Amino acid sequence: MNSRSPTVLVLGGGVGGLVAANRLARALDGRGGVVLIERESDHLFTPSLLWLMGGKRRPEQIRRPLSALRRRGVEVVRAEIESIDPRARSVVAGGKAFNADHIVIALGADLAPERVRGLAEAGHNLYTLPGMLSLQQALQRFDAGRIAVVIASVPFKCPAAPYEAAMLIHDFFRAQGRRDRVQIDLYAAEPGPMGVAGAEVSAAVRNMVTECGIAYHPEHVLTEVDPERRGLAFANGKRADCDLLAFVPPHQAPRVVRESGLCPEGGWVPVNRATLETAFPGVHAIGDVTGIPLKLGKPLPKAGTFAHAQAEVVAHNIACAVLGRGEPRQFDGVGECFIEMGQGRAGYAKGNFFAEPLPEVRMRTPGRRWHWSKVLFEKHWLWRWF
Repeated sequence: MNSRSPTVLVLGGGVGGLVAANRLARALDGRGGVVLIERESDHLFTPSLLWLMGGKRRPEQIRRPLSALRRRGVEVVRAEIESIDPRARSVVAGGKAFNADHIVIALGADLAPERVRGLAEAGHNLYTLPGMLSLQQALQRFDAGRIAVVIASVPFKCPAAPYEAAMLIHDFFRAQGRRDRVQIDLYAAEPGPMGVAGAEVSAAVRNMVTECGIAYHPEHVLTEVDPERRGLAFANGKRADCDLLAFVPPHQAPRVVRESGLCPEGGWVPVNRATLETAFPGVHAIGDVTGIPLKLGKPLPKAGTFAHAQAEVVAHNIACAVLGRGEPRQFDGVGECFIEMGQGRAGYAKGNFFAEPLPEVRMRTPGRRWHWSKVLFEKHWLWRWF
């Protein structure tokens, strides 16, 4: 820890925290300290977990040590964050107190499979490295039967990911010549895929899924799982069985955020949607930990594309405040998403989610171009920020 308090504390080393810390260190250039606090030693490029599932990536290819940020002027503290006092702009992590002029909360959403009885014991978590590694092994051993991909509840991050997972599982067995021996069901807590992006995009993604022979079951909120027989029970009274379960667990704000007074019970951190400022001066929140309502009555999706853009805005505005120069920027709600389909093809959607009365999002024709664009994006990301 530096002898003086850092200018900025960045909490979390995911997409938003990584971008914010990099941008702040470069902009301040030693005229203010930047400290990143994260409990994990590595940054994991989570979009590539889908490729890891099918054996197209290894863990070491999609993660980088956060300690590498030190050469860019970021002080990295690996510690569990124990408390946040937004009024005093202070944080306790690893038993030490940190105070700052500005705090950027980029702690994401906690995965909470324990909220559905039997879920963690019965299946493989699509959103963790251990879950994807165990699923990869299970798919290799799987000979025939029913596979269920389940979105347990809403909201959840990476809105396209479970749909991509189902299509890539389809492609895995297709490539092995065993697709006719496998039934794939996708149970979703939401009424349709990527619904906030609009009816056109939602219908396009649904068609992509069903054209793969995947049975799609919307409005199925998961309530309980029987681990022994992998029996699924849903809030609508329906029941189903499967031989292999891959799931998106319930999400919630991190405990340390919930206990800080930054968000309402059961909710997410409210922010000014243009500046990402919280109700506490000098405290910003970005990415999945936030809740930003849209005109159509649904929240802005939780996705890395938004966390990245928000981090750019917040880092710029904090630098302006610290240095006393420059014009502040605003987050415009524009986001993009690749949608992997298998066979070296992907879809791509981009648009303005702040448009009113409805978001204006366009779906491009799926093809190889978008798959290779995602591959290049992966390589560029891991090079650019490390």
